[in-house]
Amino acid sequence: MAINFDLTTVWAFIIAFAVFMYVVMDGFDLGIGILFPSFKVGEERDQAMNSIAPVWDGNETWLVLGGGGLFAAFPLAYGVILTATYPLIIAMLLGLVFRGVAFEFRWRDPRHRPVWDAAFSLGSFLAAFAQGVILGAILQGVRVENQAYAGGWLDWLSPFSLLTGAGVVVGYALLGATWLVWKVEGTAEAHARRLALFAGIGTLIAMAAVSAATPFLQFEYWKRWFDMPGVLATAQVPLVTAIVSFFFFKLLRGGATLAPFLLSLLLFALGFAGLGISLFPYIVPDSLTIWDAAAPEKSQIFMLVGTAVIMPIILAYTAWAYWVFRGKVGTHGYH
Repeated sequence: MAINFDLTTVWAFIIAFAVFMYVVMDGFDLGIGILFPSFKVGEERDQAMNSIAPVWDGNETWLVLGGGGLFAAFPLAYGVILTATYPLIIAMLLGLVFRGVAFEFRWRDPRHRPVWDAAFSLGSFLAAFAQGVILGAILQGVRVENQAYAGGWLDWLSPFSLLTGAGVVVGYALLGATWLVWKVEGTAEAHARRLALFAGIGTLIAMAAVSAATPFLQFEYWKRWFDMPGVLATAQVPLVTAIVSFFFFKLLRGGATLAPFLLSLLLFALGFAGLGISLFPYIVPDSLTIWDAAAPEKSQIFMLVGTAVIMPIILAYTAWAYWVFRGKVGTHGYH
């Protein structure tokens, strides 16, 4: 399908980029929360927390940018998607709140640290699972009539959405484990390496299951993946995924530290590419295209000027923060 790069298409790519940045950057610290109970109380858990302490709250900047950008650039889609997934949005936000509060209080209130550790882990799991179910709910389709949500309170709940929810949890666990392989040391690193192996296998199984199920959700998905000559291009996604997976396991077992994390990010990028193939040009499949849901052109131009200024600043600050806090962490880091 030829892509006409008008202003609406530019905004679609901006929102997609912001969402991807959130998924991969907040994904690894949510993944650490998911895996947190498996680490030993004391030095291992302290290293895991210190590895994300300087950056975890900055990672969520991309959630604000993606959500705010969707509201501003595609207000109709924003209204439909949020109305269709309100219980999941509320669950995600509550999970993020619990995680953020627990993150700080486990250091300020050592007497109740087990409680805050549990809240950190449960909040991380809830946020990750809710995000995955939201993805599944959008992919399986949303009922729209007269440009408004026309479904029920629990239309998002299905075996497919639960599958995508579990897949995102396992994928975030992979990001968290490989991040820790890079950032921690000693027994914590060895444990993270074992977790990364299992999470890698689980992520590939989840990707395969979701990829196999998606074309059967809607006939349009099937055509975008398998119609000639488009299949010659779309077939490269699973091929490259297999190649990346091979090198991931090879380098992980070979003792590499940074490479497994970068390759897990690449796996997520390939999954995101597959999602784009399935959805584009729809933002609410098969009901609203990006052009149907777009804000007026003058509004898009006005917002684009601000985005052109603020996004490079966010990228530069993020790169600087990760550079300053590079290298392995100890138990007496940020806090």
